[in-house]
Amino acid sequence: MAVAPDPAAAIRLVIFDVDGVFTNGLLYLSDDGSETKTFSVKDGHGVKQLMRAGIEVAIISGRRSAAVDRRMEELGVRHVFQGIGDKLAVFRDLIGRLGIEPGEVAYLGDDLPDLDVMRVVGFPAATGDAHPDLLPHAAWTSQRPGGHGAVREFCDLLLAARAGTA
Repeated sequence: MAVAPDPAAAIRLVIFDVDGVFTNGLLYLSDDGSETKTFSVKDGHGVKQLMRAGIEVAIISGRRSAAVDRRMEELGVRHVFQGIGDKLAVFRDLIGRLGIEPGEVAYLGDDLPDLDVMRVVGFPAATGDAHPDLLPHAAWTSQRPGGHGAVREFCDLLLAARAGTA
């Protein structure tokens, strides 16, 4: 009997939401209006491993943050979209420019603004603490919550699938 191919093994582009995925979803606002976020170094290492393996990485976030710009620059992520109201439109434009089919894309999200993109990608995924309404649309859910290793867990899964060891 033939074994069905693992959709995670065909991924050429991974897209992440930011707040609640790379971060714990909390916003730290000071009296002067500045904002800080915390990012996991382990998550960053997973992203770098994806890129070393030749997988494109992008973020599409509904919010705009200088901290996100800085972190993505440190990681070498070239496709950074912030302040986005229509994530699906940005997704379609990006895959068109990269020449990638929707089935070759993985997406990790945590809340309802991620749903439109999750419905059209080849490998939709959710963080362990994602909104319950998102979970039925995820092919995979991390054990870890956003900001605490969910990104790394997802990266490791995709890399293992590509290597045939998942």
